[in-house]
Amino acid sequence: MVCTEYSKVHQVMKKILIVDDNAFIIEVMTYILMSKGYEVTALNSGDMVFDTVKISHPDLIILDDSLPGMTGRQICQLLKLNHSTQYLPVIMCSANEDIDDSLLQHGAPNDVLHKPFDINSLVDKVELQLAA
Repeated sequence: MVCTEYSKVHQVMKKILIVDDNAFIIEVMTYILMSKGYEVTALNSGDMVFDTVKISHPDLIILDDSLPGMTGRQICQLLKLNHSTQYLPVIMCSANEDIDDSLLQHGAPNDVLHKPFDINSLVDKVELQLAA
C-alpha cells in the first residue's frame, strides 16, 4: 500500500495544451483538468501553438476549431502531417455541427468534443487519448 501511494504522489503529471479564443472555456477546462491531476497550459490563439509544443512537449492538445487566423482544423492538419508531432493526440473542440467532418480530413484529430460539453465527456475523452 505504501508503495502504491508513493508512486501516485511521484507520478509525472500529464501535460495538456488547451487552445481556445474563449477565456471562459479555457477557465472551465483548466479547472476541470487540473482537478483531475493534469498540468494545463492554455493559449487564446493559434499563433504560438507550434512554439509551445516545441518548448513544453504536451501529451495532448485540446484545440478549438474557430480560432482567429489559422483554424483549428488547419493547425491540427499541420501537427498531424509533421513527423515530430504526428502522434501527439489532438481533440478538436467546437460548437459547429460539422466538427465530426474533421475526423475525415487528411491530418485528422484523434477525437472531437462538442460544445457545450459536460465534465464527464471532457474527462473521458482526455483519459482515452492519454491511455492510447
